[in-house]
Amino acid sequence: MKKINKIKIKLNGKYIKIQDKITLFNLIKKTKVPLKKVAIELNQEIVNRKMLNKIKLKKNDKVEIVHFIGGG
Repeated sequence: MKKINKIKIKLNGKYIKIQDKITLFNLIKKTKVPLKKVAIELNQEIVNRKMLNKIKLKKNDKVEIVHFIGGG
């Protein structure tokens, strides 16, 4: 049986454990957040949506999912 390595990251201010080398896209997918209505920030930098599947998360990364809110 293969052991899955876990790493700790900060997601929206809370520490969570995730599978090592998971992509940012797969993390967002697991949160069930609609990608079209959010901006993704990794270590205080906005991430281009086209790059989400290419970025593998590392130990102590900080991910913020920012929801767009309409107003008038």
